[in-house]
Amino acid sequence: MRRADRLFQIVQYLRGGRLLTAQTLAERLEVTKRTIYRDVADLIGSGVPIEGEAGVGYVMRAGYDLPPLMFNSEEIVALVAGARMIRAWGGAQMAANAEEALVKIEAVLSDEARAKAASVPIHAFTMGDMGADVRERIDRIEAASDGRIRLELDYADQHGATSARVIRPLGLWFWGKVWTVVGWCELRNDFRMFRLDRIKGMEEIGPFKPEKGQTLRDFYALGFPKN
Repeated sequence: MRRADRLFQIVQYLRGGRLLTAQTLAERLEVTKRTIYRDVADLIGSGVPIEGEAGVGYVMRAGYDLPPLMFNSEEIVALVAGARMIRAWGGAQMAANAEEALVKIEAVLSDEARAKAASVPIHAFTMGDMGADVRERIDRIEAASDGRIRLELDYADQHGATSARVIRPLGLWFWGKVWTVVGWCELRNDFRMFRLDRIKGMEEIGPFKPEKGQTLRDFYALGFPKN
C-alpha cells in the first residue's frame, strides 16, 4: 500500500470519534506500530486534529473531513470527464460505479470545487451503440480477466463466419466506440484480440494460471497484436 493511501485509511478509521490504538491500526494496515506512530505524527503536523498518544490510543475530533484541496482544478476535470465516459461507454456495473464515484467525489469537495466539477464541459453519450448485452459482456470479461477465468467464445469474424474459441482473458481495450478483449487463444496458441460486439455467446469454463509467454507482460513485449 502506498503511504498516501495508508494516511488516507488512518483518517478514515479515526473518523466518527473512534478511539483506536496504534496496535489496532498497525494490524489493520499490516504495518508496524513504529510506522503508525510516524504516520500519525505527520498527520498531526499537517493539521489533522488527531488527539492521543502512544500506548493509549488515538481519536480524531468530530467534524473533520478530507481536505477540500484534495483535488486541484485540473484533476477534477480529469476525474469527472473519465467517470462520465465510463458511465456512457463502460459495462453496466462500471457505469453504476462511475456514478457512485462522482457522488463521492462531490461529497468531499469544497463548494468552489464542487461548482467546478458540475461545470466541467466534457460529456459522453452512447449514441445508441452500447446495447445492454455489450455492457453486461464488458463486466463479465473484466471479472474473468481479474479472476483469471478461461472463457469459451462463440465468435464471428468480420465476414460473419463463426468459430468457437477458448481464451485466457488478459484485459479490455477501448477504441473509441469499440471494446476488445485481448487474451491467449488456445485454438491459435497465440495472443488474439476479439471485438466484444462480435461475441455471440460466452461461457466461463474454469480458472487458469499465468504461464510464461502467455501473460500480459509478454503481450506488450510483442508490440501491436495480430488481428
